[in-house]
Amino acid sequence: MRLSAYFLPTLRENPKEAQIVSHRLMLRAGMIQQASAGIYSWLPLGFRVLRKIEQIVREEQDAAGAQEVLMPTIQSADLWRESGRYDDYGKEMLRIEDRHGRDMLYGPTNEELITDIFRTHVRSYKALPLMLYHIQWKFRDEVRPRFGVMRGREFLMKDNYSFDTDYQGAVDAYNRMFVSYLKTYARMGLSAIPMKADTGPIGGDLSHEFIVLADTGESGVFYDKAWEAQDFANMDVNYADMGEVNGIVDKYTSLYAATDEKHDAASCGVAEADLKERRGIEVGQIFYFGTKYSAPLNAVVSTPEGEEVPVHMGSYGIGVSRLVGAIIEASHDDKGIIWPEQVAPFQVAVANLKSDDGGCTTVSEDLYAKLSKAGIETLIDDRDERPGAKLANLDLIGVPWQILVGPRGLKSGVVEVKNRKTGEVVEMTPEAALNKFAS
Repeated sequence: MRLSAYFLPTLRENPKEAQIVSHRLMLRAGMIQQASAGIYSWLPLGFRVLRKIEQIVREEQDAAGAQEVLMPTIQSADLWRESGRYDDYGKEMLRIEDRHGRDMLYGPTNEELITDIFRTHVRSYKALPLMLYHIQWKFRDEVRPRFGVMRGREFLMKDNYSFDTDYQGAVDAYNRMFVSYLKTYARMGLSAIPMKADTGPIGGDLSHEFIVLADTGESGVFYDKAWEAQDFANMDVNYADMGEVNGIVDKYTSLYAATDEKHDAASCGVAEADLKERRGIEVGQIFYFGTKYSAPLNAVVSTPEGEEVPVHMGSYGIGVSRLVGAIIEASHDDKGIIWPEQVAPFQVAVANLKSDDGGCTTVSEDLYAKLSKAGIETLIDDRDERPGAKLANLDLIGVPWQILVGPRGLKSGVVEVKNRKTGEVVEMTPEAALNKFAS
């Protein structure tokens, strides 16, 4: 992608309305634009990151045995009246009346709708276990939407729902999602720790929230320092082997972690030297809620004995759009965003530091063409701008690797390759720079 033709409306100054780092940097980097309070348009750079995160979530859901569907944003109020939640949910639900006078709503969550799909098509235990998920926009009319995409009214969410004949089957589904979440966040370059949580309006009696460690996080968290040594991204899991899955869950639920609201220093069982205190951001939550929805909505299956029983259910959410902000909160410096390579909008940026120099242009264009041909997502800054402005812009948008092509270096036959995260700059020939990324 050529920066001269790319829609990237960056800002030099911090917007006054932005209160936290991720909101400031997303606006400055031209990732989003506010449409109204708590509602944002996603511009090209932000949308690329959003889709990268969404794809990682999708791949890990599929690997754990879930099947993707797509449910609508607008739901019938009648379903929510069946479950008893229509009047209980509160003003966060946006209620709508269509032209025929029917009560509708913009879905804040999908337990009722997925249960209706299930009860329409499934009658026998032979169709279970079953997990269905989608990635869809939600709306919750927050009293005070703030912090950009971290606490907006409209947000992109992955929600998964499991259906099983009994409690043990439901717990198995819950545990598969627990492990899937560990892998999902690690693949995004995040340190996410599961902690016991309250179930809130979703209901049920078993829940964990996943907290990303970030110095600017909204919540205080305490955890055993052993969490910092875990490598979930490369964890190979056989989801068909519940003994293996349950063993992983047992291991990590026994490793201490708690929010400041639930932390008890006297009983946590972790030596003072091993107990870490940080800030964190909640980016996902999983729930088991039994027959809370299946019973009132009559989602039943026949057992081998011919008895009809309501299915046991769970739900599993990941805030996909919220994760964009959370990653920035966890990975930035005073110059801008530092994207983990797995979710970066581009892998490499080539900066022509003197666009009116024939040698710089030839080398820059050659690197850009060959990197792109090799399948490397590459951005070239080919604009007629000052070198300092180009370097500041690349640091702001956070591309993990920068290849800096300037006349001084080319006189010695080298370009500079910069690692955005560490700031390390290494001189190498253009061929070596190409081979570093395209070999």
